[in-house]
Amino acid sequence: MRLTVLGGCGAWPDAGQACSGFLVEHDGFRLLVEAGYATLPRLLAHVPAGGVDAVYVSHGHPDHCADLNPLLRARALADDPPPPLAVYAPPGALDAVLALDRPGMLDAAYDPRPFAPGDAFHIGPFSVETRLLPHWLPNAGLRLAAGRRTLVYTGDTGPSQAVVELARGADVLIADATYVDEVPEDSRAYLGSARLAGGWAEAAGVGRLVLTHLWPGTDPASAVAAAAAEFGGRVGVAEPGDLP
Repeated sequence: MRLTVLGGCGAWPDAGQACSGFLVEHDGFRLLVEAGYATLPRLLAHVPAGGVDAVYVSHGHPDHCADLNPLLRARALADDPPPPLAVYAPPGALDAVLALDRPGMLDAAYDPRPFAPGDAFHIGPFSVETRLLPHWLPNAGLRLAAGRRTLVYTGDTGPSQAVVELARGADVLIADATYVDEVPEDSRAYLGSARLAGGWAEAAGVGRLVLTHLWPGTDPASAVAAAAAEFGGRVGVAEPGDLP
């Protein structure tokens, strides 16, 4: 299983950065997990628009799905359009982004695959488990398994034992770390921190922790230090490029 980070900013992309986006590949199958702001140009540096086999979106906030629109445009408007793109998301999560174009323009470009958070299914060679995790919108945390490797991604989430259950024994946990330490009171139930992510990683016994969704302007070293205070394994930040 190969993981390429396209972006890891929360809310909006910082200068030269992109919001949530991860390209996961196995046995020639290319799965795009999230398509946040500014992820498409980074994706196209690795694979043509028609080369993506499926998309998974955790929830409907635009920093996780806005660039699905230009991805579908690139496919729909190609001289030789590829087959419809399988798009997995909770029901209604993509209504706003799919409504950006005139009715029917993108219909032939995608194949909607709605699922309820908590469902288990397959996407190509990947075995998929999902969990409903606390956020302002229904957010589906993701566990992907293929080739004896396991990757877990939280999407955006506040504190929940379900994160630990989903991540148990995973090789890599990509976790919401919007804040370094203290989460503002009005967001405490719906967003995470680097320190909280470190605690999840330690409790779940994961092999590696990757912090994502950092608020623009956050010092990555401070986030890593906060997570490392709770987790004894390898910690890093979701920086664009292949995860070594």
